[in-house]
Amino acid sequence: MEKNIKKIEDMSLNAWPSHKMELYDGWILRFSYFYTHRTNSVEQFGNSTLPWREKVAYCEDVYKRLGSPAIFKISPLVSPDFDYTLENRGYEIQHVTEVMTLHLSDARLDAPYSAVTITDEIPDIWITSLFDLKGMTNPIHRAVVPSMYRAIPKETICASIWKEGKIIATGLGILDRDYIGIYAIHVKENYRGQGFARQICTALLTEGMKKGAENAYLQVVQGNTAAKRLYVSLGFTDFYTYWFRVQPEAVTQKGVS
Repeated sequence: MEKNIKKIEDMSLNAWPSHKMELYDGWILRFSYFYTHRTNSVEQFGNSTLPWREKVAYCEDVYKRLGSPAIFKISPLVSPDFDYTLENRGYEIQHVTEVMTLHLSDARLDAPYSAVTITDEIPDIWITSLFDLKGMTNPIHRAVVPSMYRAIPKETICASIWKEGKIIATGLGILDRDYIGIYAIHVKENYRGQGFARQICTALLTEGMKKGAENAYLQVVQGNTAAKRLYVSLGFTDFYTYWFRVQPEAVTQKGVS
C-alpha cells in the first residue's frame, strides 16, 4: 500500500507544478502566490538528515519572506510524530482531502460524451474559462497560473463543454505511467445537476484508456458530497487521506486545495 501511495504522491507532484520550488534536505518547498494549498506547501519526498524543528523554522522563514503562511502536507507517508510536532506549534488542520482510485477495467462509463470537446493541449481559453467558473479574480493568480498549466511535463487530455459560445464545464486528465489523474472538474453554477461533470469524467477516463492508462486517481476535498457521489458512481473507491497543517499566524489567508 505504501508503495502505491508514494507512486500517486509522485504523480500528483508531476501533475501540478508550482510557480516556484526549492529542494531542502528531502523536502520540497512549493510557492504559487497562495493559489492552492497543494502548490503552496512543503512536501516530504526523501530522507531527512536535519532535525525537524530546525527544518520547520527554516520553512517558516522562507514562506514569511514570500508573504505566505508555512503550510505542510501530511500524508500517510509522513511520520505521525511530525504531525504532532506541528500541532504542538499551533498549526491548524485545513483541507482534509480524500484520494480515490479506480481500476479502469471496473469503471462505469455509460454516459455519452459527444458534447465534450477534447484537445491534447491546454488552450488559453480553457484556462481563462476555468478561472471564470471558479470565480477567480485575483490578478496575480490570473497572470501566474497559466504558466503553471503550461509547465505540466506529462501528456494531458483537456476536456470542455461549450454552450452559447462559452465553456460551461472543464476537466483535465494527466497521464503518468499507467495512470490518468483527474483534475479541474468544474461546471458553471446554473448548469449543475445536468450530468455535465459525469460526461467530462467519462470522456477523460475513456480517452485515457485509449492512450494506455489502466488506472485512475483523483483528489476530492472532504465534505464535497456531490463530487464524491459522482466519483463513487463512476467506480472510484477511497484509498487514503491527506491534510494540510497551516501556520497559525496566517490561517486567515484563503486558498483552495
